[in-house]
Amino acid sequence: MKKILFTLSALMACSLCFASSKDSVFLFSYFMGNGEDGLHLAYSKDGFTWNKIERQTTFLQPELSPDKLMRDPCIIRGKDNLFHMVWTVSWTQKGIGYASSPDLIHWSPQQYIPVMEHEEKARNTWAPEITYDPKEDEYMIYWATTIEGSFPETQIDEEKGYNHRMYFTTTKDFKTFSETKILYEPGFNSIDATILPYQSKWLMFIKDETRVPLQKNLKIAFADNLTGPYSTASAPITGKYWAEGPTAININGYWVVYFDKYTEHRYGAIRSKDLIHWEDVSDKLHLPKGLRHGTVFKASKDELEKLLQK
Repeated sequence: MKKILFTLSALMACSLCFASSKDSVFLFSYFMGNGEDGLHLAYSKDGFTWNKIERQTTFLQPELSPDKLMRDPCIIRGKDNLFHMVWTVSWTQKGIGYASSPDLIHWSPQQYIPVMEHEEKARNTWAPEITYDPKEDEYMIYWATTIEGSFPETQIDEEKGYNHRMYFTTTKDFKTFSETKILYEPGFNSIDATILPYQSKWLMFIKDETRVPLQKNLKIAFADNLTGPYSTASAPITGKYWAEGPTAININGYWVVYFDKYTEHRYGAIRSKDLIHWEDVSDKLHLPKGLRHGTVFKASKDELEKLLQK
């Protein structure tokens, strides 16, 4: 058993090591406003002081769906050393956007992935994310959707009929995709999952979207396999404020979770060494004005220098 766990742990470590030898700065992909103008990027050397990468135009302008939005951009570095991005294309469409890039400047044609088009009563596909699974050598894309009539036990009038759960598909090449399945049914309205390798397991941060009784906080869950099943969600790890859009990374032995305190129109951050005891470090955080839901990832100094060239 110990040998098996070691092998799995090593595989998971590799999922973060495609460019680990040169990873030396943090990047934050994000959107502004309603996502009309496309992809924005910020950088940081310590994970707390962030600077916007200024350009005459955004790094990628949205082209998909009638709404042409680029909200919640999630970027990871893939096994192929390309940056892979998914995003929310609309408030109401049943699919998501995808594009890839070798340098975050030159992008592939934008692709619409119809992940929920088969569900007649699906209302949306929000905040997609990607995680690479080294054991299966594939990527999992996951997002939140409300399917009318599903999970009636958590349906309330106060949320305008929205009652989300997390769904997923897998792919090896971003051309063919597995059948869409439910990823996590925690027993509550839930959105904004993000998943990272943790020791020999997978660690999920997720928002409890429950309005009555009030939650609107972040929780964590674990799984042995990326596609689940995931454990019962933890107690809230955030405080007495509304939080959403978590993105997390390990910095000097601390798990640092960034999130949107959206009713306060500002970002917050918490950190923990053991995922049990959490410290609020929001006062240390300095982000570009107007930054909204995105993801933190690593890049090299050379890659950053090219991004900073106007």
